[in-house]
Amino acid sequence: MGLLDTALADGRCWSRVGDCFEVTRKPPGLRVADYKAVPFVPMEAIPQGGQYEPRYDQKPGADITSGTYFERGDLLIAKITPSFENGKQAWVKRLPAPFGYATTEVIPLRPTAAGYDRRLLFFYLLHPEIRSYVSERMEGSTGRQRVPEQVLLDLPYPKLPPDDQQAIADTLERVTLQVDLEEHSARTAAELKRAAMRELFTRGLRGEPQKETEIGPVPESWGVVELSSLCLATDQVDLTSEADRIIHYIDVSSVSRDSLQVETTTEYRLKDAPSRARKRVRNGDVIFATIRPTLLRAARIDEALDNQVCSTAFCVLRTADPELLGKYVFYAVQRPEFLELLERIETGASYPAVTDRQVKAQPIPLPTPDEQREIVAVLDAIDRKIELHRKKRAVLEELFKALLHKLMTGEIRVADLDLSALEPLHTPHVAA
Repeated sequence: MGLLDTALADGRCWSRVGDCFEVTRKPPGLRVADYKAVPFVPMEAIPQGGQYEPRYDQKPGADITSGTYFERGDLLIAKITPSFENGKQAWVKRLPAPFGYATTEVIPLRPTAAGYDRRLLFFYLLHPEIRSYVSERMEGSTGRQRVPEQVLLDLPYPKLPPDDQQAIADTLERVTLQVDLEEHSARTAAELKRAAMRELFTRGLRGEPQKETEIGPVPESWGVVELSSLCLATDQVDLTSEADRIIHYIDVSSVSRDSLQVETTTEYRLKDAPSRARKRVRNGDVIFATIRPTLLRAARIDEALDNQVCSTAFCVLRTADPELLGKYVFYAVQRPEFLELLERIETGASYPAVTDRQVKAQPIPLPTPDEQREIVAVLDAIDRKIELHRKKRAVLEELFKALLHKLMTGEIRVADLDLSALEPLHTPHVAA
């Protein structure tokens, strides 16, 4: 049952957002032009997905001829599509002035009385069902639809005692802070990986003197070879003999730029698949997208996708030793230097691309098999750390959605929860 269809438990009842919050209005007589500097929040400065604080730009008051007035402590809710649907909203609790201005495409809200916790409304508006409910009531032409203020004020909202509001908001805030921590940890590990790659592919692990090559400095004992020299021939599917085979198709969008893994596939009967579904992939192959190559969509094919089919927009890199050389190639093509070489030769304005031949013609550094193994081990360990943080974030995001629903409806109480596995908050958060 959906959130808005749920009969609230524990003596709770539905009210309206407008019973607890109001739209902030500019005070009569305020002359913005009299202020030398006014904090300004453009749409791109408003975060999405659960972070509170926006970025504050400073503008001379005389330069602000339009915008939305707001005050310290307000919630800023994006009202235009697709910003609203994407969850762009902020809590301006650290506004460096008593008031500020924002894009005209936000609605500023503040409590009508003490005891209404801003954080609870902030989290409530992140619930997918609430977003959908409000989105269906947008007005305006396609592509420029907006949330009317009254729709937001009339939105059903659980009526809760102040103590319950704060307890629920504290709990949800604790989960979102943990989500942010995992995201920060993943970004830090990704930065570590980039630094490690620069070091590993230019200095190696043996402390050797370096030599200058066409791709820059590498250890003296290393070679520089054309990628094609490490690759085996690949093949395409045979439509005459395999037309009725059920395949899992890997399109360019199937590969995540964050995880560098195949995250989704589409099932087809081969004869009904898109015309690009032609390249056969094998366990251990590396696929590298040749459309917009500098965006780096690359992945290794695992056993579950053996003998499946990828788009002709991928270059398939197959080696005689997928578990060693194949993994080394996978990391070698992630190097910024490799992508820079491709950027110099890509063609096409709207969809810059390179050919398979051009990808395989690029030079890469080649250490001994023992050092390849050591480099792969280091980068594998970092990748596992990044993946762990991303998985933990995904679990926490699902936990947030479940808790938001169940706590707001009274299906569970904060006192019933055991969140001891989460990191403790370092500073208390008081309802505003």
